[in-house]
Amino acid sequence: MSSDWSQNPSQKLKRLGIDELWDNVRAGIQQVYARQSMVKSRYIELYTLLYNHCLQMSPQVQTKSKKEQKLREDENVSFELYKRIKEFLKNHLTNLPKDGEDLMDIGVLKFYTQQWEHYQFSSKVLNGICACLNKHLVNIAYSHKVCQIYSLAMVTWRDCLFRPLDKQVTNAVLKLIEKERNGESVNTRLISGTIQSYMELGVNEDDQFEQGPMLTVYKEAFEPQFLADTERFYTRKSTELLQQNPVTEYMKEVETFLLEERRRAQTYLHHSTKGKLVRKCRQVLVEKHLEIFLTEFQNLLNANESEDLGRMYKLIYRIKNGLGEFKKLLETHIHNQGLAAIEKCGEAALNDPRIYVEIVLNIHKKYNALVISAFKNHADFVAALDKACRGFINNNAVTKMAQSSSKSPELLARYCDSLLKKSSKNPEEAELEDTLNHVMTVFKYMDDKDVVQKFYTKMLAKRLVHQNSASDDAEASMISKLKQACGFEYTSKLQRMFQDIGISKALNAQFKKHLMDSEPLDLDFSIHVLSYGWWPFEESCTVLLPSELEPCYRRFTAFYASCYSDRKLSWAYQLSEGELVTNCFKNKYTLHASTFQMAVLLQYNTEDAYTVQQLTDRTQIKMDIVTQVLQILLKFKLLVLEDKSANVDEVELKPDTLVKLHFGYKSKKLRVNISLPMKIEQKREQETMYKNIEEDRKLLIQAAIVRIMKTRKVVKHQQLLGEVTTQLSSIFKPQISVIKKCIDVLIEKEYLERVGDEKDTYSYLA
Repeated sequence: MSSDWSQNPSQKLKRLGIDELWDNVRAGIQQVYARQSMVKSRYIELYTLLYNHCLQMSPQVQTKSKKEQKLREDENVSFELYKRIKEFLKNHLTNLPKDGEDLMDIGVLKFYTQQWEHYQFSSKVLNGICACLNKHLVNIAYSHKVCQIYSLAMVTWRDCLFRPLDKQVTNAVLKLIEKERNGESVNTRLISGTIQSYMELGVNEDDQFEQGPMLTVYKEAFEPQFLADTERFYTRKSTELLQQNPVTEYMKEVETFLLEERRRAQTYLHHSTKGKLVRKCRQVLVEKHLEIFLTEFQNLLNANESEDLGRMYKLIYRIKNGLGEFKKLLETHIHNQGLAAIEKCGEAALNDPRIYVEIVLNIHKKYNALVISAFKNHADFVAALDKACRGFINNNAVTKMAQSSSKSPELLARYCDSLLKKSSKNPEEAELEDTLNHVMTVFKYMDDKDVVQKFYTKMLAKRLVHQNSASDDAEASMISKLKQACGFEYTSKLQRMFQDIGISKALNAQFKKHLMDSEPLDLDFSIHVLSYGWWPFEESCTVLLPSELEPCYRRFTAFYASCYSDRKLSWAYQLSEGELVTNCFKNKYTLHASTFQMAVLLQYNTEDAYTVQQLTDRTQIKMDIVTQVLQILLKFKLLVLEDKSANVDEVELKPDTLVKLHFGYKSKKLRVNISLPMKIEQKREQETMYKNIEEDRKLLIQAAIVRIMKTRKVVKHQQLLGEVTTQLSSIFKPQISVIKKCIDVLIEKEYLERVGDEKDTYSYLA
């Protein structure tokens, strides 16, 4: 028997007619919707009835015509059963709206949610009983408008009960939400239950067996009214709060409102509404009051209220184009604060690089911290900080006093020199590295980076030659930072200078070995051999070396010629230094002096007094330099004037002025450094520096023009100006007038020409 059953199970089942089948099913459905308890056996019985019905409708192996006929009969039976279930549900709900039509507010919500919960539960039970019928309905969906039984129940509820009570229920829900917004305690279960029904009712009997709720009812009946109600509520609320509270307190309230609305959305709204709700709240609470926020933004900047600024940023940053005016305000504020801080220090900042750079760093540090903490490092505010710093660093009270925009880069280079030069105030290595990083922050804002390069190169050269660098590692670190910021070409000379120092150390060792193998000198002697063109030094002034120094000069010159016959030495006396030991004073002193000072002082081994002209003749040093050297020696009181009461600073040294050796010289230190820079040298050095910068810029501009013309072949005047400016802006900002002059120079040199009658067009000449 089991074998026959498996081959044709339908032969063992009794086929029920539609009326008999429906009578059994209807009794069960009535029990379900009457909320009567149903034993498990009764549930299984109903399920089995429909299961057997569907099983009997499964097509067997028959001829094609018989099979098609049976399918049509089965479709009719299933559709008839579907219609009867639909009619039952409709009749079940027909009288319910009358019970709720006179109810309002809480009453209608309680009625609606209670009926909904019972109906939804009963519909899920019915859907379980009809599980097999649902599967069979899929097969007839192409010819009949049907859906799953649960969806049918939702459609029937929507049409028979929801539509008549739609406005009453929605208004009641919105009133309850408004009460909650006003701080009243409400039954949120009524709200969530009602809204959940809106989401469940979004089905369409015509869209057969769609997946999941379509939210049509929720989107049409609730969401637009809810958002409109939200706008009205917060428009009124924001006006009241701004009239009664300062903006800072208002922002705290807005934060609370937004948090509450997000919680509300998570608690009983569909997730698709959350974004719309928050945007609507921002629009009403923030965007409509941006002018008030702008005014308060400036006040908060003035008061440095970082916390409130951060709160304001969180409220405005998601508003489309909302940050534009705030960014401009921040930029203007930082720019003005920088200008004011520099102007306050006045000449102190002009004369002391440390004061100037620390002012700039303090302003940047303060507002960089604000941008990070309050504005979350937003790109717009970072750009505002950068633009403001670039503005006040390159054009401020100091640059105006110096009448040069290049004063800022010069002061930065001098500040680096003070950090990297040996001093009792040198910071620890880690602190120094941190300070150099801050220096690079200021450096990136400099328009004239070529000026920094020139001054830094000059000062590095002096540190290397005079061996007073605080740390080789720090020097290498700084060069690495500059290279990373501006490229290899920017630091190529700096690196070559270090190479020369290394080569010079080896050369000194060879020379000492050479002296030991021949005749040693009477004094210690070392030398730096510097490659011509890589070091930023001018040609040396002439000086007749004293007899005590002449052997050093002669012996090394001969040694170097024997090593490098194809090279020529040019002596830079203005950079040379030495030590003199005194035997003419009460105490024995060691004087650290420049070559010019040594040449003058060694003359006093022969005589006790000389005129200025005599010293000039005997040393072959120019008169103006001899005068400067004597001024320094007179200040140290190593030499004295004939009139000992004369003020050294006010006396004008003439050729016949007599200068004597001061035998009564005293100093608290036995080692005295008298090698001070001469004013005339400093002034000439400064003038030469800026002159070289201008000449180098012209060459760079000409090179850029040639590169552009070689690529473009034919270029309009304005386009050429723009491209030259763009190419060179990372090093300096070329002036338009200088670019025009460089174009004329290149036309004269026949690198380019004007095209025909078009005066504003240039053509490249290969």
